[in-house]
Amino acid sequence: MRIGPYSIEPHVVLAPMAGVTDKPFRVLCKRLGAGLCVSEMTISDPRFWSTRKSITRMDHADEPAPISVQIAGTEPMQLAQAARYNLAHGAQIIDINMGCPAKKVCNAWAGSALMRDEALVARILTAVVDAVASADRHAPVTLKIRTGWDREHRNALAIARIAQDCGIAALAVHGRTRDQHYTGVAEYDTIAAVKAQVSIPVLANGDIDTPQRAKAVLDYTRADAVMIGRAAQGRPWIFREIAHFLATGELLAEPSLEEIRDLLLGHLHALHDLYGETAGVRIARKHLGWYAKDRPENAAFRTVVNRAESAAEQLRLTRDYFDALIAGASFAAAA
Repeated sequence: MRIGPYSIEPHVVLAPMAGVTDKPFRVLCKRLGAGLCVSEMTISDPRFWSTRKSITRMDHADEPAPISVQIAGTEPMQLAQAARYNLAHGAQIIDINMGCPAKKVCNAWAGSALMRDEALVARILTAVVDAVASADRHAPVTLKIRTGWDREHRNALAIARIAQDCGIAALAVHGRTRDQHYTGVAEYDTIAAVKAQVSIPVLANGDIDTPQRAKAVLDYTRADAVMIGRAAQGRPWIFREIAHFLATGELLAEPSLEEIRDLLLGHLHALHDLYGETAGVRIARKHLGWYAKDRPENAAFRTVVNRAESAAEQLRLTRDYFDALIAGASFAAAA
């Protein structure tokens, strides 16, 4: 699969997730087999670009190419300006968010709320595509959508046609409407219909949490790639598992506890380095919960590790927990 000049291999992509797909997580997922990693959304309003949060989100130093940055907003010219700004700060692919179901995003008439106004969609896509075409660093523009606003207003096919006509280079479709958020079960009939009517690459997203499901979704929809979101939280090695299964039909063995420990410790170090100790320790807590989910004594571990105030203490408790699992001992005794 190609997005503009970039070959995406393997055909397994990390979905943009607010507060999750920061640089440490993207770099880790890329190392573990993701063909492309899309950043968490960056706001298009230039008044906020100089905040610490925005500066951190726009940091792409040492990030493996291609670098895909998602922008969010509602004003076509503002989004066009944001696209150019991100290109100047390291982005190589610009992704437009029309899939986020969060209330605060949709209330601002951004994210999946934009699907309710097809004329506005066309103006936004045209403005952003034209902006990057005229920039010094030309880049492909991609789009992420849902199947529609609600069951009565599924217009993904109409949006897909608009996207292709406006010059969008690839389209990711989450198999739910906005009002479903992440409840119920994703449906793939709409994704298959979108793929059948457009010639640009289509990425299938929603409830893809195993290598077998990834292959089944690709076979059913004929999509060009799968996009993995929540299933990668605490399990970034899912990308190599899916890539291996798609290439060979064989399942990889689960990573050892030793490998998981070392991956997690490296992830924690990267978070502490990027955000600083205080914020890094706080941000790491959700990742620690995901990594420990469904493991023995995980509740006791989370209770203890979430009290850690220093990077050194957080790292020590994490190492102790996984060392106890490896030894078959009690975490309470090790801690």
